[in-house]
Amino acid sequence: METFCLLRQADPLREPTYRNDPVDAGWLVAGVFGFPGLLGLARDSLWHMPRIRAASIDEHKTLTRRALIDAAKTLIAEAGTAEVPLGEVALAAGVGRTTLYEYFTDRDDLIATLVEEELPGVLEDLIGAVPEVGSAAEKLVDLACGTVEFVANDAVLGLILHRDVGRMGREAQDRIRKAHADLSDAMVGYYFEAVETGDFRPMPPDLAGRLIQDTIMSCAKTVISAANPEERIGVVTEHLRLFLLGGLGAPGGALR
Repeated sequence: METFCLLRQADPLREPTYRNDPVDAGWLVAGVFGFPGLLGLARDSLWHMPRIRAASIDEHKTLTRRALIDAAKTLIAEAGTAEVPLGEVALAAGVGRTTLYEYFTDRDDLIATLVEEELPGVLEDLIGAVPEVGSAAEKLVDLACGTVEFVANDAVLGLILHRDVGRMGREAQDRIRKAHADLSDAMVGYYFEAVETGDFRPMPPDLAGRLIQDTIMSCAKTVISAANPEERIGVVTEHLRLFLLGGLGAPGGALR
């Protein structure tokens, strides 16, 4: 048991998951039965994994959870899909796969958590970038164009929102929908303000929201699927601007 005790001393905050963790199990078997080859394999596997160090158990858990989310972000960006194997996420984070399940129930839970933690800050910046001057109609269009650029250019969050969220379970979809509620609220607010000033035509809120959202996502899809997205995005957002102002504009209003 000497080797196993050394491992515990070297990383005292790592919880003893060796009963289910293949890496920890390798150390345990090697230490008890004295298999040099297995000991080397287990040691090499551990040395090639990032180490999580912390001053307390609570901090260790926080860092481990963060490491898993960061690993998922990296792998999603590299793979171009949110359907990354959880075993690879755990390996990249430096923990065993069974440890991952102590923090997330499944891949949907992991991805939804990633969105919940990362998206609000991005949306705050996106909404904050809307110019303070101008009409509510112009602000809505500016926010819509900024959203297209974000979805088209963000290799992780944009990808999840545009391509992968529809493949996830209902609970995860609801969590992600709530995560971008601030964006929806801002657009609805601009829309109703523009209705009050006579720039936009009144229509049922759910229909207006659906029309705006579907138009934004269609534009983002057009940019993403283009041979040269960087060249395409300017043309797409300009036509999005004209389409929203003309389509939502009140009959005989100044925007038409």
